[in-house]
Amino acid sequence: MAVSKRSAVPDRSVPGLWACPLFRDLDAPAMADVTSLLRHRRFRRNEVVFHAGDPGESMFVITSGSAKICIVSPEGEEAIIATLRPGDYFGELALLDGEPRSATATALEPAEMGEIARAVFMRLIETQPAVRLALLVGLAVEVKRLTRHVEELHFLALPGRLAMRLVELAHEASGDGPGAELSWHYTQSDLAAMIGGSRQSVSRLLGDLASEGILRVERDLIVIPDVEVLARVAGR
Repeated sequence: MAVSKRSAVPDRSVPGLWACPLFRDLDAPAMADVTSLLRHRRFRRNEVVFHAGDPGESMFVITSGSAKICIVSPEGEEAIIATLRPGDYFGELALLDGEPRSATATALEPAEMGEIARAVFMRLIETQPAVRLALLVGLAVEVKRLTRHVEELHFLALPGRLAMRLVELAHEASGDGPGAELSWHYTQSDLAAMIGGSRQSVSRLLGDLASEGILRVERDLIVIPDVEVLARVAGR
């Protein structure tokens, strides 16, 4: 990417970009170029960003809100393979291989995103070593995450899968703190789609965990007093 003659003062007008691993190591002029070429998009809760099978003409960086990536069966059942928050990016795979979208992306709540066209993305890959390295690291992390997910599906019973998924969400929400509060943008059906279960089973298991004092289910919040205790549930 050609370096612009803009000021070297960092442009913080799109904070999610600076949190995004792909771009956090760019210098200020390069980031200013990226920011100027973004298309700013807003999505309503449950609005589809793109469908599986759509042409892959751009990628997205979440700057506020959250989204889910899912595979939908012919009968309309969902398998959620990732949930994403500000700073996360998605849609890059179709830009790399030129194939149609392999999954559907949907806003979990009102969300704002930066949309980056394929030509801009490919120019970044060609001219910015930091972006290339971050992309390779991100792909490696994603492969490892999906490997763990397959392992959980094969070797953990449903209660363990639910506990493990809640632990992952807790770490994403609060880092390494002893407890966590999950702002609950998901339905119980969403949670079931993350772990390969039914809504009824998830409702029952959440009730069991609540009765044991391991978590509390409030209206828009799941409170986990001690994440390590919940993690041990997965090993029962």
